[in-house]
Amino acid sequence: MSRGIPLALLALTLGAFAIGTTEFVIVGLIPTIAADLHVSLPSAGLLVSLYALGVAV
Repeated sequence: MSRGIPLALLALTLGAFAIGTTEFVIVGLIPTIAADLHVSLPSAGLLVSLYALGVAV
């Protein structure tokens, strides 16, 4: 076994980083989402939460 990081661990790390990044980016867009959909900020936040739940499952 080599001393480097195993390929599976590297892939898992990059995947977790990508999913985490997309979740943080979408949170910054909540006011824009609310304005585009003509809903309140809490409703847009709920929509983002449902999206995050879907990603987690």
